[in-house]
Amino acid sequence: MPKVHFTSVGGSVMHQLAIALKKKGYDVSGTDDEIFEPAKSNLEKEGLLPATIGWDASQIIPQLDAVILGMHAKADNPEILKAKELGLKIYSFPEYIYQESTGKTRIVVGGSHGKTTTTSMIMHVLRNTGKQFDYLVGARLEGFEQSVNITDAPVIVCEGDEYPASVIEKRPKFHFLFPHVAIITGIAWDHINVFPTFDNYLEQFRIFIDKIVPGGLLIYNETDAVLKQLVETHNREDIRYQPYGVPVHQITNGTTTVEIGAAKSTLKVFGNHNLLNLHAAWYACKDLGLRPQDFLSAISSFTGAAKRLELLANSPGVNVYRDFAHAPSKLTATIEAVKQQYPNRKLVAVFELHTFSSLNEAFMKEYKGSMDKADVAAVFFSRHALELKRMPDLPKEKVADGFAKPGLAVITDKNELNAWLQHQDYTNSNLLLMSSGNYDGLDVNALAAKITSI
Repeated sequence: MPKVHFTSVGGSVMHQLAIALKKKGYDVSGTDDEIFEPAKSNLEKEGLLPATIGWDASQIIPQLDAVILGMHAKADNPEILKAKELGLKIYSFPEYIYQESTGKTRIVVGGSHGKTTTTSMIMHVLRNTGKQFDYLVGARLEGFEQSVNITDAPVIVCEGDEYPASVIEKRPKFHFLFPHVAIITGIAWDHINVFPTFDNYLEQFRIFIDKIVPGGLLIYNETDAVLKQLVETHNREDIRYQPYGVPVHQITNGTTTVEIGAAKSTLKVFGNHNLLNLHAAWYACKDLGLRPQDFLSAISSFTGAAKRLELLANSPGVNVYRDFAHAPSKLTATIEAVKQQYPNRKLVAVFELHTFSSLNEAFMKEYKGSMDKADVAAVFFSRHALELKRMPDLPKEKVADGFAKPGLAVITDKNELNAWLQHQDYTNSNLLLMSSGNYDGLDVNALAAKITSI
């Protein structure tokens, strides 16, 4: 029985991998200096919650087959130092996922946007067509207990992101998964705290293409000019290529019908960005042997990953959506999706600056035009978020100048935001709340219920 230890077991994906390995029969231990919900309850339920909070070098023993590091662990962590002293195998999360999947067909979804949704679509289809597979995805998905699962299945579907793998392994996570089927959804510079220049960011995707195993398949979004040029100038003769775009579809009374070959089906999701994600997912499933009708029959019931154009509440003539969009390209795609689906409704759009990049004054110009298609727009950011990230003040006028959206409201107080939202006229409207944060604790569910009950 393999014996593994998690340094920083309380992480959102780390604790799920710990649980998955325990269910596989491994001897699992873990430590952390803080564990929050839902990780705390999930670990406790499985008997994996550490007896005490804090690092414990005494748990790093020669009998360990692996020490797995989460991003929360620092380089001077006593457990890391002890593991190095003992010469133990130390893995970042993605490095260990690869170790567990060397005998599997590996599908890895990379790109600046749409990774979670595309991964979730593939998972949804494989489950509904009776395929056995493991997975790693960055959000809660209806019908799946966990966001990580490791068994003896012949296939693994992974969301592969560009962030560093661990505190001692600074290369991006998706460089360690070596896909048989790779998807790149698009390239739009973000994470300026990690990738200070666009060229540096682009280089990570060149390397990702080089990591595809010989004979493998690269599925790429040919509507993305940057990505298309990268693929055409970084051609590998030992892999296959499958470009994709927006598939044939129709929108009737707020419902989208998509066609693949002779097969067609209505969808519960909408927007060109979701249609692109769906097309990429189709080509991955096709490579596994699925037929168009089987794919469309399964994808017709897909409602989306958590916080991806999630419908919070609705009433006749009013829908309230929550979306994870935070990068400029994501804002543009999400706003365009809602306007395209409901062209005759007013769109009220609110975006929270929450990530390091989005709170950086120098990055504001990247948002120019991203909210142009909203009829009424506001940008919110919390002074508290700036303090937590130890960032300088962000002047409201710099935000307004960056977005260059006439009439844009820039708000920094939660109560002021709540008042602004309740003051809007929602007759024949959609409200779109976009953030990777929580609007400084604003109860968006209660707000959505109130707006749709008026």
